[in-house]
Amino acid sequence: MKDVAQILKSKPDHKVYTVSPSAPVLDAVKLMAEKNLGALLVLDGEEFVGIISERDCTRKMLLADRLPRETPVRDIMSSPVQYVGPRHTNEECMALMTDKRLRHLPVMDNGKLIGLVSIGDLVKDIISEQSFIIQQLEHYIAGVKG
Repeated sequence: MKDVAQILKSKPDHKVYTVSPSAPVLDAVKLMAEKNLGALLVLDGEEFVGIISERDCTRKMLLADRLPRETPVRDIMSSPVQYVGPRHTNEECMALMTDKRLRHLPVMDNGKLIGLVSIGDLVKDIISEQSFIIQQLEHYIAGVKG
């Protein structure tokens, strides 16, 4: 099973998209829409302070009848945030995401933010691994019968 560092390397886009806690929520939503993202990490300078997700926007903005142009990200972001290290396995991440009902996990290495993995990234990795195992078993079975 791959670890998080390997999963991050396999992602087509290695950029970590961030937003400032003082930015209007509207700016965060526009960036998420433009980049087709479900969440952004919130950085205050170099310090990782939270995460804002589509879920935060819908539940904390719409249901509270707030205006996205006037509400700063800090007012609706989730904080503190669960995170993993680069050596955590896919399985450990999936267990944490299931237990905490998360869709995104920041990846920290020695206090430095190095990436973000989504549930989609993890599922894609599991499907790839299972396909490889199936292929190997088919080759083995074909060899035994031949």
